[in-house]
Amino acid sequence: MRVDVAVTPDGLDRAAVPTSTVLVVDVLRASTCIVTALANGCAAIVPVATPEEARARLAGLPEALVAGERRGEPLQGFDLGNSPLEFTRARIGGRAVIMTTSNGTRALLAARGAAAIGVAAFVNLGAAAAWALAGRRDVLLLCSGERGARSLEDHVCAGLLAERLLAAEPGADATSAAREAAELARPYGKDVGRLARDSSWARHLASRGRAADVAACLTLDTASVVPVYRADVDKVVAGRG
Repeated sequence: MRVDVAVTPDGLDRAAVPTSTVLVVDVLRASTCIVTALANGCAAIVPVATPEEARARLAGLPEALVAGERRGEPLQGFDLGNSPLEFTRARIGGRAVIMTTSNGTRALLAARGAAAIGVAAFVNLGAAAAWALAGRRDVLLLCSGERGARSLEDHVCAGLLAERLLAAEPGADATSAAREAAELARPYGKDVGRLARDSSWARHLASRGRAADVAACLTLDTASVVPVYRADVDKVVAGRG
């Protein structure tokens, strides 16, 4: 098994995608929202690239909700933003959610064509690692990043995932990118909450009144759901680690 990390979708090894399991990471906040939604009974997440596409897809799914953000701010006229605290069972249980975000849904769509695609965050880190291992394929850890640049929290999450994968498979081949991510992540292994101070995006969200979102995203292994993107039906559904 080979373990690799891409710090942005632009860095994804396209040649390796068709034979790999890809775990998409967008800690703040799309991955955490998707995990939370499916843990709370959401029927499916439909990822789309743009707000306009989200509105267009709603015409064919009139019972669905639309959720999304741009630059961290909710989209006008949408039912939900990109806060995991909004994705309650009472709000989304049994319903599909059409979602578009600045980075996370873009990364999911970039992973299309992979042998399997899962969604990982700190909240389901162990379950996501176990799910990827069960596929018995090479694993690509895809960070969503921030508008084409590296995101510290995504990179750390990918590094912790790489550590768990390599610990479970001592004979696995780690690329230099995977080793670098694991080294970066090591100081955060027992305190991911430090990222509330160290991540520029976490600080930005807190400054916009979303410190509770940041706290909810920076918790380890509180969920067992592994969202699985089934590109054949264009939906993310609940799986297990």
